[in-house]
Amino acid sequence: MNERIVIDPEIQHGKPVIRGTRVPITRIVGGLAGGMTKEEIMREYKVTEEDIWAALNYAKP
Repeated sequence: MNERIVIDPEIQHGKPVIRGTRVPITRIVGGLAGGMTKEEIMREYKVTEEDIWAALNYAKP
């Protein structure tokens, strides 16, 4: 498990989220897929660029 990603049944019903937040990985990946820039995601969800890269790496098949 990536040190920036956590899965906890008490947070977002066990969906993978950025550690220390309630931001699901799917929200970050979906935002990028929908055309948001990484700067917009960082500002909107209060995550770091490293968090975004961790989310993308986690979502890779």
